[in-house]
Amino acid sequence: MQELNRYEYAVIRFVPCVEREEFINVGLAMMCKRRRWIKVSILLPESKLKAICPAFDRVALAGQLQAFVDIADGKKTSGPVAQYPVEERFRWISAMKSSVIQTSRPHPGMCDDLETTFTRLFTELVE
Repeated sequence: MQELNRYEYAVIRFVPCVEREEFINVGLAMMCKRRRWIKVSILLPESKLKAICPAFDRVALAGQLQAFVDIADGKKTSGPVAQYPVEERFRWISAMKSSVIQTSRPHPGMCDDLETTFTRLFTELVE
């Protein structure tokens, strides 16, 4: 029997008009402190984005979201936050924001396979 891993995840959202609080799920961040594992994936569903915000700038949005991926990956070019331990990077990514890119509150879980669980959550919550 494999050892279970405690993880946390947060859904990354595009909120084009903060005052209206409408959003589209565009990504997932997941972290397991004990395994020192963190992952962020992004998906920009063009038709949904155009429906909720016809004038959105896809290039700018993709660039801002890529910063989350780069920080999770620990890329040195992403500044000092990218060099923090995985749990601190996750806390930075999932911190409450009042901008057009926000995250859900973090949710905990247990699993034996982090990659499989990430894929399942990404499929259910983002795709």
